[in-house]
Amino acid sequence: MSIFGSMKTAVSGMSAQANRLSTVSDNIANANTVGYKAVSTSFSSLVLPSSSGNYNSGGVQTSVRQAISEQGDISYTTSDYDLAISGDGFFIVQSPDGTPVLTRAGDFSVDSDGNLVNSAGFTLMGYSYDSGVPAVVVNGFDGLVPVNVAQSGLSAIASTSAYFSGNLNSEAIVVTDATTLPSANSSGVTDDTQKMSLVAYDSLGGTVQYDYYFTKTGVTTDSAGAVTGSTWEVSVYRNADAAIGGTTSFPYSSSAVSVATLSFDADGQLTSATDTDIVDPVTAKTITMDYSDFTQLASDFSATGSADGQAASAVSSVSIGTDGVVSVSYANGATKALYQIPLATVASPDNLTLLSGNVYSANGLSGVTVTGFPQTNGLGSIQSGALESSNVDLAGELTEMIEAQRSYTANSKVFQTGSDIMDVLVNLKR
Repeated sequence: MSIFGSMKTAVSGMSAQANRLSTVSDNIANANTVGYKAVSTSFSSLVLPSSSGNYNSGGVQTSVRQAISEQGDISYTTSDYDLAISGDGFFIVQSPDGTPVLTRAGDFSVDSDGNLVNSAGFTLMGYSYDSGVPAVVVNGFDGLVPVNVAQSGLSAIASTSAYFSGNLNSEAIVVTDATTLPSANSSGVTDDTQKMSLVAYDSLGGTVQYDYYFTKTGVTTDSAGAVTGSTWEVSVYRNADAAIGGTTSFPYSSSAVSVATLSFDADGQLTSATDTDIVDPVTAKTITMDYSDFTQLASDFSATGSADGQAASAVSSVSIGTDGVVSVSYANGATKALYQIPLATVASPDNLTLLSGNVYSANGLSGVTVTGFPQTNGLGSIQSGALESSNVDLAGELTEMIEAQRSYTANSKVFQTGSDIMDVLVNLKR
């Protein structure tokens, strides 16, 4: 055997324990870092060729393992912008130089520009609703923008669609005199008409009330006299143009903004609806009407409806759902989706490359990133007002530190013993 070999083996042992102590010190230092994942040191032996009568001591080498896939405890906070992931996945954040990376650290707050930025200075990324409901890009970070929650002042949204649903009485009288139909806009409109009103919004958030008139205009029968279908006229007017005084709103000062025809079959089911859009000459807006849920059965007239859009209203709060949707709530009770926060994952999270700021990047060992929305394809959910704690076991780390110290001391004794033997050999010459 080689005395120098045993001393080198002892040096490799001390070096390995020093690495072990380094990971322990890192874990202890980051025991309170949000979303931090513990690292550990693994040992493997290095064996040198030996003969039956001569043993050559080898050594030991270390590798660092990360417990990234291990969930940390979730604690609740008072900030709605603190986010925790329950389950698999990582937030996609952007570094100050514009590089997209992954993190579990969700301690976000609003910066001077209104963006959500965590304590390490990384900006949360999401998909915007500006162009409609977003679609995720599964194999990349294209389309992601900073999540901005700076919503101040008033906001108004013009109505673009509306619906009415309900029942038209199949036993209603058929009106055959066209001059008494609501579409004729005369003072002698028939009494065999049902009226409902609906409020929509213009581009400034002002309310626009529309009056709807439902009148049965025809019935079709077969050769035996059985009813095979019927038609109804739906005339829509601006309420602001209604006649003032008298017993009726007719005649309106302007023509109808929509005159639609609804056709029903013998079972009272709607078969077609034509010319249903409202074209308002005052607001210069078109509202797409939906009457598809109307029936015509032997029951009293009933209807309910709604229009999209929003009156001018101030922002009251911003919330983030478990599905990652960032919504703003207005003082009048209306809500609007602004962004949806995606999550990303890789095949082997524990092999991600750790970077400064408690963030990760993908590499050949971890596999490529796959992006999706929370609660889909095995990804976890987002909890607002919560943070994921470090998964460091402080008691275990202190035990590791003691073991590393003892092992380092034992290896140093081997080195010291080898040094003493060398002294004996040198002294033989004297």
